[in-house]
Amino acid sequence: MYLENLQLVAPFLFVLVGLVVGSFLNVVVYRIPAGQSVVHPPSACPNCGSAIKPYDNIPVVSWLVLRGRCRSCHNPISARYPLVEAITAGLFYATYAVIGLRWTVPAFVWFVAVTLALALIDFDTKRIPNRILFPGAVVGAVLLAGGALADGELSAYGRSWLAAAAYFAGFLVLALIVPAGFGMGDVKLAFFLGMFVGYGSWAALAVAVFGAVFIGGGVSILLLLTRRVGRKDAIPFGPSMVAGAWLAIAVGNEIASTYLRIG
Repeated sequence: MYLENLQLVAPFLFVLVGLVVGSFLNVVVYRIPAGQSVVHPPSACPNCGSAIKPYDNIPVVSWLVLRGRCRSCHNPISARYPLVEAITAGLFYATYAVIGLRWTVPAFVWFVAVTLALALIDFDTKRIPNRILFPGAVVGAVLLAGGALADGELSAYGRSWLAAAAYFAGFLVLALIVPAGFGMGDVKLAFFLGMFVGYGSWAALAVAVFGAVFIGGGVSILLLLTRRVGRKDAIPFGPSMVAGAWLAIAVGNEIASTYLRIG
């Protein structure tokens, strides 16, 4: 009975937590690249500097109530803020839907939050900050270890480290061969992604790699065709790697099985 009740409220809890975390990720994405603290000073309007009141800091709702404008100076507030909050909530719900009520779900929720922040920062600044990646990977490894132990999946945890090493090594070789195409940030990110994707299966890791290449290639072609970038402009690959990893965790095994069956 207790488990049934928990399953009823769990989706709402994941969405609610996702909204709150998404609000914090907006702060992280803005302040970390600028070398600022994420806890002090409190959030303020970037235009007039007025502190944001708690009732104006409710994820998504406050932006809608204020019609996308600061209460004090009435300057527009970017729609990206509620969009990130809504996307985080959706990703947290999707994580619950894929992983279920298992002990590893906190680790995967952490993974989603960290990788979303890294993807957004890489998109904005074309760099992946160690300040987020390193502690994110350490905490993720610890949470995944605890979840694997509780779920009785230590073999999967062992595979996750091998997959992380394989993904890291592969991208290290690519970065050395084609330094203009891949940075060391992508190499280090590959280790973190490989750990969580590889927890599922080797097939999922393959889907993550090819998915990243496919998504990255498609985005690059689209940007070139629309003249958003030139041939010599750098295009961040981190967001494509993250998207490929999310895809692999969600349906990697199914994609691999379909490919082998068709092939």
